[in-house]
Amino acid sequence: MKVTAAPGLKCPMENNPKKYIAANAAAEVPDTAYYRRLVADGSLVQVVSAQARKKEGN
Repeated sequence: MKVTAAPGLKCPMENNPKKYIAANAAAEVPDTAYYRRLVADGSLVQVVSAQARKKEGN
């Protein structure tokens, strides 16, 4: 799953809390409960590619 931090935030990686996901770059992370929780609470935003959006539209 590809995510980025919400504007103005940075979120620690699941297995390396000294490494952060920032708002200015997308990061590829595993689809785990940790990252799904951060997406659900708004700390992370899931990045959807243009190709995936086009596919969902059909």
